[in-house]
Order: sequence, then structure tokens, then C-alpha cells
Amino acid sequence: MRLADSRALVPELRVADAEPQADMASLAALTDWCGRYSPWCGVDGVDGLRIDITGCAHLFGGEEAMICDAARRLRGFGFTAIEFAIADTPAASWGWARYRPSGVSPILAPGEDGLLLDLPVAALRLQAETLDTLKTLGLDSIGSVARLPRAPLGRRLGPALLERLDRMFGRLAEPISPRALVEPWRARRIFAEPIGRREDIDAVTLGLGERLCHDLSLKGRGARRLELSFYRVDGTVQRLEIGTSMPSHTARHLMRLFAERLNQVDPGFGIEAMLLEATETGPVTPAQGAFDGPDDISEVDLGALIDRLQNRLGANRVVALMSRESHMPERAQITQNMLHPRQDRGDDTKLTSRHPIHGCPPPIKAARPIKLLPIPEPVTAMAPVPDDPPLSFRWRRALHIVVAADGPERIGPEWWLRDAPRKPRDYYRLEDSTGRRFWLYREGLYGGHEPPRWFLHGFFA
Repeated sequence: MRLADSRALVPELRVADAEPQADMASLAALTDWCGRYSPWCGVDGVDGLRIDITGCAHLFGGEEAMICDAARRLRGFGFTAIEFAIADTPAASWGWARYRPSGVSPILAPGEDGLLLDLPVAALRLQAETLDTLKTLGLDSIGSVARLPRAPLGRRLGPALLERLDRMFGRLAEPISPRALVEPWRARRIFAEPIGRREDIDAVTLGLGERLCHDLSLKGRGARRLELSFYRVDGTVQRLEIGTSMPSHTARHLMRLFAERLNQVDPGFGIEAMLLEATETGPVTPAQGAFDGPDDISEVDLGALIDRLQNRLGANRVVALMSRESHMPERAQITQNMLHPRQDRGDDTKLTSRHPIHGCPPPIKAARPIKLLPIPEPVTAMAPVPDDPPLSFRWRRALHIVVAADGPERIGPEWWLRDAPRKPRDYYRLEDSTGRRFWLYREGLYGGHEPPRWFLHGFFA
């Protein structure tokens, strides 16, 4: 009814503005919390949740005990208008929760589908226009609709009605879309009493890690990314995430990465369940240990070091240089994030090593400086034509007299790339009168439409 009429009947009526977005956010958070009962949890409309409890009810003492536990916890969160239903199909559970007779059990046991025939047609979750048409025809219950011939019914009211009937009685599948991706690699622990001490959290984290790593090792796989979820008694869920540079199923190493972040966990009034998931995995290949002595670093040790540095310093802080198929020195290497390998750069280039730890860049026969400028800087050079090295050059207003030179080394343009230079380069290794060594190049050739230009690109030791 209207607000004015409502206040006339109940003067002390409490009124609050509707907040649909906040309601959906709360419903989504509650859906995440329901992951303590089953990994398949999804939002159902604007006022409901769907949970696939197949194979999960016995963990809570049966279906009736699971409903009692969920009702007790939800009422503790402040929810008062709660209706539960368990049925063989999602459509049947939706209708049974909202339209079953009062005093009837919320659990619709297998073989009791006939009870659904007595429910009103609104339990089919049809459009308002279809419901009005059914009421006009005097079809008030599901049974009165189900007994009619399907072909005329479909022609008169459309295929949606037949689809709803088939979903209600299991003749048409209706899968539940979970809010979060259900990972196949997971370990869960539910506590009889909530925990909150750091020592207990550490012990449970290690136990979950050992279980998950054991399952991964049996399949020859290792975790690349792990997510640890904490289900608190106030209905909220906290999550921590770590990543590794190499697939690993060593529980001690993975839990050491979590240990540095467990200080961020706020147990609140207590944690009632914990869940560890491997959201990304990869095959674990045997790694060669060190032969030359205890001071050598093996691939496994290097991977563990990278993981600790990345976990402590933050994402995108630990990188490696990777060789790339390119003639241009400034394009010959690229920085590679150790936890998020670069898959496709979209610039028609290829990396020459699959992983920064495995394999080495191909050797370069020509001498290269130990330091390259981010962008080659123009210089003014005096050089005989056509291909002799410079006799002197001026860089940043300072004049350098060349006393020794080697070159040229010609690098042709990468004509197949859109953003690559279009002129050839002749590189020279130069030493000035003070003993400093430079790497210069001439872009372009003498005798063309445009005079060549000189650039300083790097420095030798």
C-alpha cells in the first residue's frame, strides 16, 4: 500500500530508502559466505540464493541438519524472513521455498514430485502476462496446467511455459552458475568452534597446504597461484592470494609465502571455516640440483627466492630480462614479470626463452656495451665518408676526440614491423682521449635524399 496509508495504520512504522545496489552487494557477500556449505553457490534473482548441495549434506549431518545450521547462522546475522527448500531440481526448490503450504517440511524428498502439482502457477516463475492468462483460463495450480496437452498449451502460451514445467520436474537441466569459478584443487576445514589465534590459523594453513600439495603431487602438478579464504562468523569472507614463478607442490615453501601475509587477517569474532584453492596450476618437471658445491643456486632455489622477493616487495617488482627475436639492440631484450609470463605482445615478435629460469638467451657474437641508453641520443660527429669511423663527436656539449675505433657493424631495418626504423644503422666502438669507450651508430647512408644522423647508444666498461 501507499506510505501514507501505512503510516495511518502503524504510526511508529520505520521507513528507509531503498538501496538496490547495496542490497545486491550484500547478497553477493552472503553468497560467498555460503561457500562453507558447497562450492556451487549462486545468486538467485534479487532475493535468493541457490546452492548445489550434491555430495555435501552428509558433511553437516544430513539435509535437515544443514538447514538448521544455516538458519541459525543467518538469523544471527540479522535475517528474519528466511525460507529454505531442498528439492531435486533448482526450479522445484525455488517454488517449494516460496509457495509450499505452511507447516510442511522444506525438504522435498525424491519421489514426492506429486506435491508440486498442488502449488499455485506462480511457483513456475512465469512472466506476469502469462500468469494473468492462466488465471483468466481458470488454471490456478501447476497440476491443472500439467494435465493439459502440451502442443495446444505451447501454441497458446508460448514455449516458456513448457520449459518451466520441464525444469520443475527435471525433464530439462537447469545448471547453477556459481559466483566464483569452482577450482578442482581445493582443501577445506570447518571448525566445531570458531578460531582466532594466530597460532591456530598458522597450523590450519599448514595442514590445508599439505593436503592440497599431496593431491597435486599425485597428479604431477604444482600450484602457480593460491587463494586462502577465511569464513568469519559475522558472514564475511576474507581472502589472501599468493603466486609462484614456477609450479610448486612443496607445502613448506608455499606456506612460508602465506606466513608473511597472515598478519593481514582480521578474525573478528572468530573464523568458522578456511578454504585453500589452487586457482592456477602447471606441470612440475624434475629440476636438476647443483653439482659444483653448496654455494651454487639450483633452479628450485632460485624459484623459491623469486617467490619470496615477489611476495614481500609486491606485484610487478621482480622482473627478468628475456631475449627477443629482434636485430635492433633496444628491442633485443624485454622485461618479464616472474609471476605473470607474457603470453602475446601483439607486435610480431617472439621470446627466445620460455621461462626466465629455464634456458639462456642465444649468444651474441658481436661485442655489446654493458649499458644502453633508454633512447639513443643525437650527437654531432665528424667522420670521413662513406664508412669510416668518426674522428670526433660532441655529446651533451662536450667534445670527444676519438683515438681508437672499431667497425662498422651494419644492422638492417626490420621492415616487417610497423613501428621499426626504416634506415640501416652502422655501429662503431669508439675510445676517446680520456679512455672512455662509447657505442655510436650512423643512421642512414651518405648520398641519399637525407643526410645521415649520428646517435650515441651505449657505453662499454
